[in-house]
Amino acid sequence: MQKRGRLQEPSLGFLEGLGLQFKPNGSKLIDSCLNADVEILYVRNSDIPQYVKYGVADFGIVGENVLAEKKSRLKVVEKLGFGKCSLVIAVPKGSGVKDVRDLGEERIATSYLNILKSYLMKEGVSASIVEINGSVEICPFLNLSDAVCDITQTGRTLVENGLEVVAGVMDSEAVLVCSPFLNKEVVDCDFINLLKPKL
Repeated sequence: MQKRGRLQEPSLGFLEGLGLQFKPNGSKLIDSCLNADVEILYVRNSDIPQYVKYGVADFGIVGENVLAEKKSRLKVVEKLGFGKCSLVIAVPKGSGVKDVRDLGEERIATSYLNILKSYLMKEGVSASIVEINGSVEICPFLNLSDAVCDITQTGRTLVENGLEVVAGVMDSEAVLVCSPFLNKEVVDCDFINLLKPKL
């Protein structure tokens, strides 16, 4: 699961809701369950698909946006109902841009290079992409881009930075994914019961 960030607390709540008990982990990267043969690996959100893909972890809790950006084909066991957000394209207020097609030859800053490329291709928009790892909202005001493509939950950060949404790219929430190395009998059963402690 996520080492730090908005998914960590609800992910722990999900596991505790299954009856799994953990001590507060502090800064440890591996935490053992107190009442079941389960360990939590705390890693960067963007690395979770790789840990699961290569069988280092049997399961992972990750955002659908991360799976899409990594072009991951991991099996989604269950949508978890938390971490809901949207990937949107936003422009400075007063820019005159009303639709993504108005961004034809413009620059869009994003951390979601692959998702944005696919979206622009589908929409027939030939905008150029500026890849930024971090706070993209400031890019239009530094003249690095004309628009941004970023994740938003409430839209408040966009508004605070003078931006308005002109297109929705994808909706996302946290999902439970599983490793392709789990055998078929395990894959076809109830995954959630697999994680529950044997009482």
